[in-house]
Amino acid sequence: MEHSVDTVFADSLIVPQCVYRPGSFTGLMTIYESNYLKFRQLVGDLRFLDTPWLSSVVDDCDLYLECTRRDPYTTTLQMTYWFDEGEGGAVADPDLTVRLYHDARLAEARGGCTSHRHRVLKALANGHSVELDRRWHSNIMLNKWLDYLLESGHRF
Repeated sequence: MEHSVDTVFADSLIVPQCVYRPGSFTGLMTIYESNYLKFRQLVGDLRFLDTPWLSSVVDDCDLYLECTRRDPYTTTLQMTYWFDEGEGGAVADPDLTVRLYHDARLAEARGGCTSHRHRVLKALANGHSVELDRRWHSNIMLNKWLDYLLESGHRF
């Protein structure tokens, strides 16, 4: 069932197939599902993401989105803010690689959440050494960032 771009999705609409606990694999898959719903709300029709896109809103940084790979069942995107660090330098942070699994309707943060370059984000980051913990950290970060972007009015 395809959803309209105007449809507002909420985490409360996600019904897990079983009970899960935070930090579990099942819980992680639920976060991936939530990320997909929010990403679709942010982006809309993914077929038009062949060129880099920019979303600008009042009171927030410009959001940059670029499709880096498109396969039959997946799309890989790069999503970032660019911060001016003075002296003509710019820092991309968060600089997330997001893989969308269209057939499963999941979105996974694949990279860019574990080693921030912007000084404020670096101070907030916690190190995780176990793979499941790392994926939880990355995808919770993506989930909260998507919430923020949608509340700020970003859309592509």
